Amino acid sequence: MTDDLAYAGVDGQAKAVRAQDVSARELTELLLTRIEQHNGSLAAFTVVMAEQALAEAARRDATPRADRGPLHGVPVAIKEENDVEGQVTTFGTAANNRPAAADSEVVRRLRTAGAVVIGKTNMPEFGLFPFTESSAHGATLNPWAPGHSPGGSSGGSAAAVAAGLVPAAIGGDGGGSIRIPSASCGLFGLKPSRGRVSTSPHPHLWWGLGVLGPLTRSVLDSALVHDAIRSSVPGDMFRATDPATSFATAAATEPRQLRIGWSTKSASLGVRPAADVVRAVEETASLLAELGHHVEEVDPHYPDPTAAFIPQWFAGLRTEAFAMDHYGRLERRTRETVRLGSWVRPRVTRWALAQGERTAAKANRVFERIDVLLTPTMAGLPPATGQLSGTGTVRAALRSMPMIAYCALWNVTGNPAASVPAGFSPDGLPLAVQLVGRRDDEPTLLSLSAQLENARPWAGRKPPGYPAQSS
Repeated sequence: MTDDLAYAGVDGQAKAVRAQDVSARELTELLLTRIEQHNGSLAAFTVVMAEQALAEAARRDATPRADRGPLHGVPVAIKEENDVEGQVTTFGTAANNRPAAADSEVVRRLRTAGAVVIGKTNMPEFGLFPFTESSAHGATLNPWAPGHSPGGSSGGSAAAVAAGLVPAAIGGDGGGSIRIPSASCGLFGLKPSRGRVSTSPHPHLWWGLGVLGPLTRSVLDSALVHDAIRSSVPGDMFRATDPATSFATAAATEPRQLRIGWSTKSASLGVRPAADVVRAVEETASLLAELGHHVEEVDPHYPDPTAAFIPQWFAGLRTEAFAMDHYGRLERRTRETVRLGSWVRPRVTRWALAQGERTAAKANRVFERIDVLLTPTMAGLPPATGQLSGTGTVRAALRSMPMIAYCALWNVTGNPAASVPAGFSPDGLPLAVQLVGRRDDEPTLLSLSAQLENARPWAGRKPPGYPAQSS
């Protein structure tokens, strides 16, 4: 066995275990070895559950074949904002010390599907800003360029998958936090529709801005994990309409001829995309036309999402911050942000939710004439590390704008949106584009993304500092 298997993705690893080419325990040992080798410098994981993961893998190996799930034996990682039984849910802080009494619904479903939970991944405090840096757990590095950020807030999850430490990792997206780190690390990241994946035991994540989903190497890998975790449970504030097909089937199906509109216009005033980013969008638009789609430049006429986004952002933070065991241990910037959001009372939050629906109605008008919108994922390339060092709330927010300018609107509206790899800059930094679909229409995004992946493969690319080696 060589650790090329570490880069085989969810589908490849599941097939290897199913074919008995490798046992679940052997696969888990392989990835634990890679984590031991690389995590010290990468800081992708905050907790490595080696003993628990090996024991869980052994139980998977003892499971009768008829009772095995679709992710049987596949190791996965979980972002720090999700409960894993027996582990502290830190939200990226040093302010909590109570181990979770039970798995969150997402983790429970992963285990039911046969996955092996191998550890928890780094994030900034409460995922407030799109840079994975915190005083509690340090800064996560980008495997493609260690001097650069992997983005955030699911940066630990992205770095772990990109470096071949795990084939999939759960992230959360409240303003781009699945798509931004996927774009920064050369991965595929689908923000599902609001209500597609349960946030239980919490009724919502940031009052509907936030959704949960995986970061993976390939489109099919993402679809397989989404199929294992999707659907709501009683107590969820939001529910999405179920599509007629599985996500894996969608990813394996050639899309029909689509009407695709592309734009590099930002939904945030004053944000202009870098030349490399514009080039990635234009080249992707040309490729989609070559693949038979009707492609044209459009003006999306974006509504301003600020009035909906900012109150929900503050309300989400305050809900999580006041649930911590030791509020005084939060970073000074976080406590400042909580104070700045003190005006967001329940009445304001309810108003913001209603404003979000009005914003969604305006934003979705673009889909009256197109099926999919193509944009940048981020306005620039992955920035240097240290973006949050010495910053207060306002400076951190200003530095975040180029990162979230194309993403945050779709958290307000609840539409599915995916970050799709689009090559590399001349300096070797990952490039990406965003595909946005109609509400509840992940299947179209998955089939179109898979078509792009077949035409312009990316999943086999490995960061040079994290090679597959004989073991």
